[in-house]
Amino acid sequence: MAVLIFALTIALTVFQTRARSANALLQQAREETGSLQERVSKLEADNKVLEQYRRIPNAEQHAQEIIQAAERRAEEVQARAQENQERMLAAVLAENERTRAALQTDRDRATAEFQVTKNKASAILTDAAAEASAVVETAYKRARELEAESSLTVQTIEELKRTIEALKNVIEGYGNQYVIPTYGLLDELAEEFGHAESGQRLKSARDSMRRMIKSGTAATCDYVEESRKSTAIDFVLDAFNGKVDTILLSLKSDNHGTLAQKIRDAFNIVNNNGKAFRNARITPEYLQVRLDELHWAAVTQELKEKEREEQRILKERIREEEKAQREYERAMKEAQKEEEVLRKAMEKAQREIEKASDEQKARYEDQLRELQERLKSAEEKNQRALSMAQQTKTGHVYVISNIGSFGEDVYKIGLTRRLEPLDRIKELGDASVPFEFDVHSLISSEDAPALERELHKRFVRTQVNKVNPRKEFFRLTLQDIRRELEGMGIHAKWTLAAECREYKETRAIEQAMVDKTFHESAWMEKQLQEQDADPQRLAG
Repeated sequence: MAVLIFALTIALTVFQTRARSANALLQQAREETGSLQERVSKLEADNKVLEQYRRIPNAEQHAQEIIQAAERRAEEVQARAQENQERMLAAVLAENERTRAALQTDRDRATAEFQVTKNKASAILTDAAAEASAVVETAYKRARELEAESSLTVQTIEELKRTIEALKNVIEGYGNQYVIPTYGLLDELAEEFGHAESGQRLKSARDSMRRMIKSGTAATCDYVEESRKSTAIDFVLDAFNGKVDTILLSLKSDNHGTLAQKIRDAFNIVNNNGKAFRNARITPEYLQVRLDELHWAAVTQELKEKEREEQRILKERIREEEKAQREYERAMKEAQKEEEVLRKAMEKAQREIEKASDEQKARYEDQLRELQERLKSAEEKNQRALSMAQQTKTGHVYVISNIGSFGEDVYKIGLTRRLEPLDRIKELGDASVPFEFDVHSLISSEDAPALERELHKRFVRTQVNKVNPRKEFFRLTLQDIRRELEGMGIHAKWTLAAECREYKETRAIEQAMVDKTFHESAWMEKQLQEQDADPQRLAG
C-alpha cells in the first residue's frame, strides 16, 4: 500500500509540473495577443487623426495605404497570435494527454508493484509467524533446559568467583589481610606433643587425611570408565596435596591465616583446572581436613613456642641463680679471708699490748677495738652471704625505666638475687638498648619471686606485650606502682624523676645539629676514636 501511495504521489507531482508548464505557455500567448490588440488600437487612433487629410489627394492615398498596410499587419499579427494560441493550446492539451497517459501507466505499474509487495508481505508474515512459532518453541525448550541447569549455573558462577579470587591472591600476593597470631610442623610435632590435646588433634587430622585418600572420598570426577576416573582423581589429588604440603612447610608463628587462605585458593584453582578431566575435583570435606591439619599444627606450634620460652626463662633464672651463688661464695671467701687477716692482726695487737707500756697500751687497745669492729662487720657480711646463699628466694625487686628506648611511663618490674643488684641492672642496659636504665626503686624481699609475681598480676592489664606475659614491661605511671606497693604494706625508697642523662644529652646534640650550632666534625672525630678504642669491638 505504501508503494502505491508513493507512486501516485510521484505521478501527481509530474502532472502538476507539466500543468504549470502549459499554463505558462498559455499565459505567454495571451500576453502576445494583448500586445497585438494594443498595436491595433494605436493604429486605429492614428487612422482617426489622419482621417482629416483624406481629401488631400496624395496624402489621403498615402494615408489610406498606410492604414491598409496597418490593418493588414494587424490582421496578420492577430492571425499569427490566434495561431500561436491554438498551437500552444493544442500543445498543452497534448501534454496533458501524455501526462494522463503517464499517470495511468504509473498507476498501473504501482498497482502491480503493490500487488507484488502485498504478496511478498503476506509471504513474509506467513514465514515470520512460522519462525516466531519456532523461536517460541525453542525459547520454551531453552527455558526448560536453563531451569534444569539453574542450580548448576549458580554453583559454576560461585566456583568461578572463588577461582578468580584465588588467582588474584596468587598473582597479587597475600599481604597482611589474612595474618592471625598463631604458630608451625607436623607428624613429628604431633608425636612430640602427643600428651597435649592439640598434638592429639593434629595426629587425628593427619590420620583422617590419609584415610580419606585410601577410601576414595578425598576427590571425585564424572568419568564413568574406572581407569580414567582413577587417573583424573590421582591427578587432582597429587596437585592439591603437593600445594598443601609446600604451604604447610612454611608454617611460622605469624602466618596461620595467610596459609589457610593459600590452601583455599589451591583448592579452587585445582578444581577449576580439573574441569578439563570431566570435572575432577577435591571434595570440600577433604579441604576441611587439611585446614584442620593446619589449625592444629599451628596450635601445637604455639604450645611448642611457649614451652621454648619457658625453658629460656628457666635457663636464664638458673644462670642468674648460678651467678648469684658465685657472688655469694666469692663474698663468703672474701669475708672469711678478711676475718682471718683481722684475727691475726688482733692476735698481734694483743701480744703488743702485753709487752707495751701503759701509754702504748691505750693506743694498741684503740687499734684492737677498731679491728674488733671490722671483724664483726666481716662476720656479718659473711653471715649475710651465707644466709642469702641458703635462702634462694631472698633478693631485690627493681623498678626501672628507659625513656630513650621505650618512651614515657614504661617501666620494667623484675627481680635479682645478686648481692649487688645494680650489677644486674647494668647488664640489662647493654648493647641491646641504645640508652642505660634509670633505677626508681630497689625493694629488698625475703621472697622476691612472690613479690614480683604479685606485682605482675596486679598490673597485667598494662602489659606492653599483651601476647607474651613473660615480658616484664608495663605502661603505667610510677605513682601507680608506688601506690600499689604501699597498699601491700611495702614502703621503699623512690627516685621519682628519671635522670636519663645520655638520652637528654643526645636530644640536645640532635637539636644543635638542626640549629647549626654544633661542632659536628669534632663530635664525629671523637665518636670514631672511641669506637676504634673499644676493646669489645676490636675483639668482635
